[in-house]
Amino acid sequence: MAATAAGLVAAGSALAAYLNAKYHIGQDIKVIRHVLRARRHYERLVEENRASLWYHFAPHASLHPHALCIWSRGKSYTWAQAHDRAVQWAQLFLSKGAQAGDVVAIYLINSADFMLVWLGLLCIGAAPALLNYNLRGEALVHCVRISGAKLILVDGDQEISGRWGEVEGGMREMGVEGVVVTPSLLSQIDSIEAIDPGDSYRAGVKGTSPMSLMYTSGTTGLPKAAPFQTSRFHDRGDPTYPPFGQTKQDRWFCSMPLFHGTGGITLMMALTMGISVAVAPKFSVSQHWDDIADSEATIFVYVGEAARYLLHAPTHPRERDHPKLRAIYGNGMRPDVWGRFKERFAVPEVIEFFNSTEGVLTMVNYSRNAYTQDCVGRNGLLLRAYLHNTLVPVAIDAETSDLLRSPTGLAIRTSYAEGGEILVKVPDESAFAGYVNNPAANAKKFARNVLQQGDLFYRSGDALRRDSDGRWFFKDRLGDTFRWKSGNVSTAQVAETLGKYPGVAEATVYGVPVPGHDGRAGCAAILFESGVTRQTFDWAAFLAYARKELVKEAVPVFVRVVRRSSQTDNEKQNKGPLKAEGIDITTFGSKFEGGAGDALMWTGAGRENRTYTPVQPADLEVLKSGRARL
Repeated sequence: MAATAAGLVAAGSALAAYLNAKYHIGQDIKVIRHVLRARRHYERLVEENRASLWYHFAPHASLHPHALCIWSRGKSYTWAQAHDRAVQWAQLFLSKGAQAGDVVAIYLINSADFMLVWLGLLCIGAAPALLNYNLRGEALVHCVRISGAKLILVDGDQEISGRWGEVEGGMREMGVEGVVVTPSLLSQIDSIEAIDPGDSYRAGVKGTSPMSLMYTSGTTGLPKAAPFQTSRFHDRGDPTYPPFGQTKQDRWFCSMPLFHGTGGITLMMALTMGISVAVAPKFSVSQHWDDIADSEATIFVYVGEAARYLLHAPTHPRERDHPKLRAIYGNGMRPDVWGRFKERFAVPEVIEFFNSTEGVLTMVNYSRNAYTQDCVGRNGLLLRAYLHNTLVPVAIDAETSDLLRSPTGLAIRTSYAEGGEILVKVPDESAFAGYVNNPAANAKKFARNVLQQGDLFYRSGDALRRDSDGRWFFKDRLGDTFRWKSGNVSTAQVAETLGKYPGVAEATVYGVPVPGHDGRAGCAAILFESGVTRQTFDWAAFLAYARKELVKEAVPVFVRVVRRSSQTDNEKQNKGPLKAEGIDITTFGSKFEGGAGDALMWTGAGRENRTYTPVQPADLEVLKSGRARL
């Protein structure tokens, strides 16, 4: 009997292990526990009126006062010093008239003090409007105006203070006071007594209070401001249970802009868990591995194409000399980069998340093996069932970005395997914090009557697909997918495929209108690897490869040979200028900086072309006239 019982136990254990491996039930249970623990933690904070993030940072000054808190090449702080410096910034803001509940604009480059300025504002119950330090003129004025800030802290850097000087007069007329970080101001801060102003300043901080105001990239117009609410920050859970295997021995390194969520929010999460951080002024391919080694970072933050730029750089003597580095964290890691990056630089873990500045939809993939490589999130059987009518893929008109609807008026739901724009079911519009002073943009983020009459969904603006194992993969951004020859073309998929071809460092794919043709023809802006030129590149082999790997309508009709990347200030591809110039070679460089003189290749008219050839002035006239048959 005992042997039989033991056999049954062993068989049951084996079955349980099999089911868990196949359906990822254990992972789902961990996620559910995390959500429940985070909810209980937040409820306690509300009961104790301790929602302010300051209460998660300040205790570490006494817990480990002499340990390193913030590293940078310019200046570093222990936890006690960081606390006192944040309090000094708080007192400075109070002396300038800032009050609890205010938003103060900060126009700063990355530095050790950036995070302490932010914490100083949280200390007095205020919040920063995190301005892109590359903004100038109308865009800068616009971002300050919509924030409602009456005080702006300006970096002492000559270029940044110069851009501030261009608009200072107009800002003053708007009632905005500027404070420039000069040596004399820093001396003044040094002399301020580091006394915490007190709990009364933070008593009014609620879940809906912003811990920062962040901005969209502004690639399709002026930036929109989105509050990052305190309750959303606390979704990260109880800081005594840090994710991704973190301990107090970890150190996060960030050279991505701290005005952006991936950089700034990530470091704020680390600091409020008692984990040290390291900061560089900006991303530098040549300096990166020295910074990683010298800062003793264990995790570094990436965004967009930063990983690709490192991968295509010449060998650096310290690119594998980082004994403490174990992981990288960020978003936008492309599948054609992921595996090669891990192998070349000896980085075992990738933590890829999916979110946006204002987003309601969040996923994260803590990848430590090939099975989870290339995806942005993963759901087991339990969560797939639970979220079936909450995360819903739907069909979209590639030209208008409108939801496609059936004769009943409801949205056309696609299969998870096919994918589509992901809609998120919400109880009401308050689930989305919204853009500040922009009701028209807010309204566009919702869709009604999706699965049934009267329901409400948030539009993520991103197309994803989910395979049978529950792995989520990014497909495309809304507005990037285009229609050509009766087929929808995913620009992300095409860029991934072309980016794997030898000699191609980066491919940026977009649709271009061509007179006389419906939809948009595919165009790929190609940046070659070092040593490769348009003359030495095998265009016939490249076209043959594209035709083999892609469906017919996805093969680019045009290829623009660029000499620099088109990117936002946060290392993401910026297709706007390329789209605006289209295929008119006479306009190259008018929108895309440095694009004058770029070559444009095409497959030519007709069906039998076996290579890409340069677009000549005569070809352009045929294209403009609508006589070219593609």
